[in-house]
Amino acid sequence: MTPAATRKTAEERREEVLDAALTEFAARGFAGASTDAIARRVGISQPYLFRLFGTKKELFIASVERCFADTLEKFRLASEGLSGHDALMAMADAYGQWILSDSRRLRGQMQAYVACDDADVRAVVRRGFGRIVDLAESTGVTAEEVHHFFARGMLLNVIASMDLLGAEEPWAARLIESCGRRH
Repeated sequence: MTPAATRKTAEERREEVLDAALTEFAARGFAGASTDAIARRVGISQPYLFRLFGTKKELFIASVERCFADTLEKFRLASEGLSGHDALMAMADAYGQWILSDSRRLRGQMQAYVACDDADVRAVVRRGFGRIVDLAESTGVTAEEVHHFFARGMLLNVIASMDLLGAEEPWAARLIESCGRRH
């Protein structure tokens, strides 16, 4: 170690590991992700990764919790000072820009839904999604508007997952156009 190098705290390492885990889990899912690859991304040993998180499943759950917490915070910031339809549209716009600029977020979310056959993962996903629903409902819109907000958001997730933006298929263009309309 060079004299100028400083040791990182366990919390700083945890943050780095969570970022690397998001990348690995988003690309390969829970079953396919390698804790060794995550450790290598951060420059730590696999045993140290397990000291920080215990098990691969605990690391995956922490990554899922982080993904939902980040999404909730992004929505809160976007809708700050707004209410009703304006708040929902601000959240939708912020989310759309975010997942397009960092596809790991979208893929991480999709991998979390896929892993919901595990009861512990399902509980974390339900809790995280529920907080986002609570925030959307707190804007003062109707239940139907909340439903439409999430339906449109999930359709956009599927469109982005299939990399349909700019696709040449006429059906894709129609779907994308209809998602862009403000209701």
